[in-house]
Amino acid sequence: MKKNYKKIIILLLLLINSIGFSKICSAETTNTLTPINTEDNDKIEKIKEEKVFTVLTSNLAPFSFIDTKTNEPTGIDIDIMNEIAKELGFNKVEMKIVPFSDLLEKLNSDDSTYVAASGIIITDKRKELVNFTDPLYKQSEAIIVPKVSKINFIEDLKDAVIGAQKGSVYLDLAEKWKKEGKVKDVIVFEDIPELLSSISSKKIDAGLMDSIIGEYLLFKGNLYLKILQPYTPEYPGTIGIAIKKHDITLLNAMNKKIDDMKKDKTIKKILKKYGLSDKYLADDIKK
Repeated sequence: MKKNYKKIIILLLLLINSIGFSKICSAETTNTLTPINTEDNDKIEKIKEEKVFTVLTSNLAPFSFIDTKTNEPTGIDIDIMNEIAKELGFNKVEMKIVPFSDLLEKLNSDDSTYVAASGIIITDKRKELVNFTDPLYKQSEAIIVPKVSKINFIEDLKDAVIGAQKGSVYLDLAEKWKKEGKVKDVIVFEDIPELLSSISSKKIDAGLMDSIIGEYLLFKGNLYLKILQPYTPEYPGTIGIAIKKHDITLLNAMNKKIDDMKKDKTIKKILKKYGLSDKYLADDIKK
């Protein structure tokens, strides 16, 4: 048992180090700012002069992060942006990293950045601040439990202690479940690695987190954890790339390429690369 426990902790530490979860946060964090409405239809040509397409991200795996082996930007959203950049004639995609909660504010105030891409869920409130591309893929919450667990169905959570990340919409959901008597208690965690470690060591019975992050973690390493199935998510959503309100030409060009990438299955291949199944495809969804 001690050997297995040590193996779990080592795997967790290696995984955390490789994908940079130090600033992970929920894709539902909100922002308050005034959108910029001045139209600029020459943005694509301006970016081409610089030869580099700068993407604002939060270093959030598997959406957008720095690969520690190559020191290059990677992730689902970055791979999609690389395809878009090639289509539009740009030489390179670079990441500018800021906290997730600052993404939209920084996008509207920083002239050196053109889009924000870091697993951002499209919401009506956010569409008041920025434009979004057509949906890239789907997202929801997931319940993570040990592979050997007393929790096999959602009803089993009634006597369970569950954890969620501080500041996330999934913590709000967990607290709602507690009030409704669907769980025994809720523990708040500062970050996802701490939450996963507590599930692995059985300090808590289950964790509530982003489904894509959960599946990616399990895809990258055998952490003796699993996603509870069957389960119908209560917070389904779609992910898009945020663009400044006035960059209409850029938005239209990106949407054309995104549509092509859905038709030729490029997005499907990118999701599969990060261990995600076809259930995350948003091919039939428009804004």
